[in-house]
Amino acid sequence: MPSLRLRILPVTYANLSQPCVTHGLCALQKLRTENSASLLIDPVEGRLRLNTIVRLRWVAVLGQLVAIGVVTFLFGFSLPIGACLTVIALSAWLNVFLGIRYPPRHRLSVGFATGLLIYDIVQLAALLYLTGGINNPFTMLIVAPVTVSAATLPPRITIVLGLIALAATAFLVVEHQPLPWYDGTAFELPRIYQFGIFAAVCASTTLMALYAWRLTKESRQMSAALAATDMVLAREQKLHALDGLAAAAAHELGTPLSTIAVVTKELEHHIGADDPLRDDIVLLNAQALRCREILLKLTRHPSEQDPLHARVSVRAMLEEAAAPYRSGKANITFVAGPEGAEGGAASPEAVAERRPGVIYGLGNIIENATEFALKEVTIRALWNADEVVVTITDDGPGFPPDVMDSVGEPYVTTRPAEAVAGMSKVDFGTSRLGLGFFIAKTLLERFGASVSLANRKSPATGAIVRIAWPRDVFEGQEQIARTKLNLGAGF
Repeated sequence: MPSLRLRILPVTYANLSQPCVTHGLCALQKLRTENSASLLIDPVEGRLRLNTIVRLRWVAVLGQLVAIGVVTFLFGFSLPIGACLTVIALSAWLNVFLGIRYPPRHRLSVGFATGLLIYDIVQLAALLYLTGGINNPFTMLIVAPVTVSAATLPPRITIVLGLIALAATAFLVVEHQPLPWYDGTAFELPRIYQFGIFAAVCASTTLMALYAWRLTKESRQMSAALAATDMVLAREQKLHALDGLAAAAAHELGTPLSTIAVVTKELEHHIGADDPLRDDIVLLNAQALRCREILLKLTRHPSEQDPLHARVSVRAMLEEAAAPYRSGKANITFVAGPEGAEGGAASPEAVAERRPGVIYGLGNIIENATEFALKEVTIRALWNADEVVVTITDDGPGFPPDVMDSVGEPYVTTRPAEAVAGMSKVDFGTSRLGLGFFIAKTLLERFGASVSLANRKSPATGAIVRIAWPRDVFEGQEQIARTKLNLGAGF
């Protein structure tokens, strides 16, 4: 599997002039596979540390010594103790050599790790050969190196190690030293029972390897998805902070630009009409005035981060989230109002802090709806004294029933197979396999929302995404109260 590198684009006018940079799945498509400022996802090399495999081998050495000691001194059975101790000593000396040659946190290459695990299989097979072969109850331990490989190495290496372990087990069925037993009595299991043990080893190797591989794969996918979520949120916060930076820049540049305008105006009065420098001074004055106009535009809608001022209504938040997608194929309709307003006094519209993560999450879901919709997307916002609910409905095919419970998990998509087959590598590793919706759901839940999915009732078709917040969480009442208290204490 090729590694995927995600990069955050530099904040430039060329990037900011495209609406898709800040909303929806397009934001993920802007994360190109380049080497600089990148995050490596799903690395294949270097997943197994030397310290891990050395500690596991020390545990194996200790267990083997204890087993030989119990059989020899407690039960009094005779066995080739010299040969057994030699085989165990090889593992101990190998650990000592590795500890001297490499630092504990050294990460093993795939080839090196494969060689060490093959040695572990051969060493255990040799010890089993000396102590009864397939009759030895510890035969099942030969599965352990294959399980370690399944959790840390590529599948092809695990298959090779599994075949080696099964070949060694088959050899122990037909060739082995007698099992240590009472004097004058030879212990040998029936051949058919030995084949049964061999079949059990085959099944255990397969099931344990598949189980370890699946758990490790899901864990890596979740880690990669959460890392991508943090990257997108950090990007949205940086873009959101540009308003404040623009206001600060306008404030700092205002004074020197005013000085330039005054000086050029005075020079214009003192220079005659036929002076060759007059046109240049007039141009300089005009450009200074133009710079002031540009700075005034930048400060027209400053976005302060003070919770008392940087607040938007539900309607405004949804308008901002949907703005990049109004020019698409689907018509976007807004319905907003207090719930149950006909029966009495209506609750005032909910107002919340402008959070980039929430706006990104809403925009991502709206973009999904516009992509799948045939003609219409309806965004409905209702609020009451206790709750704020946003419902996004489209008239597309809806969610397939077989993936309804899995939508929102990383790398789960509702797109058709032919669309997935034609993806680029960037799309395949990011948004087009369900990672975009996972990021949106994660960001919304991080800010206190609950996200639920449903399909429209027959005969209508389409998907319904319901996003609900407790009103006090949505409005951040505790944060506002703390801010007011701090401001009052300051005066």
